Amino acid sequence: MSMQVVGESGGPLPWHRQLSARTAVGAARLLVLLPPRRLRQALTAASRGSRAATHEQALDARRAVVTVSARCAGRGCLQRSVATVLLCRLHGRWPDWCTGLRTQPFRAHAWVEVGAQAVGEPGDVALFHTVMSVRHRDGGRR
Repeated sequence: MSMQVVGESGGPLPWHRQLSARTAVGAARLLVLLPPRRLRQALTAASRGSRAATHEQALDARRAVVTVSARCAGRGCLQRSVATVLLCRLHGRWPDWCTGLRTQPFRAHAWVEVGAQAVGEPGDVALFHTVMSVRHRDGGRR
């Protein structure tokens, strides 16, 4: 996945939030090595039994992830998005996880949405055609 992204920075986190964010980032690092179909299956399984995340909860998780990981704060959109949904899931919540592409110019990207609104994305994600997603069961289509 690639998209021009300027490195983000988050604020300081208490040790227990750092620990959970680092755990999510580490798990995401392993999950993104899976083939796309297997990644989607793993995230679908992880999403079961969760409640829908709010925009604020997803944004808070995203900020924690970029605070503890330089890769997630930069161009690692796939790992960042997976770590964000996993961190939300640690708190019993699930935002929508999406990947997509655009053709002019060609770019692939992964992001998190709540209520069809991208969470914390600096660019215009509306230009991307969603190719694969894991949505909360109450979030509409799968």
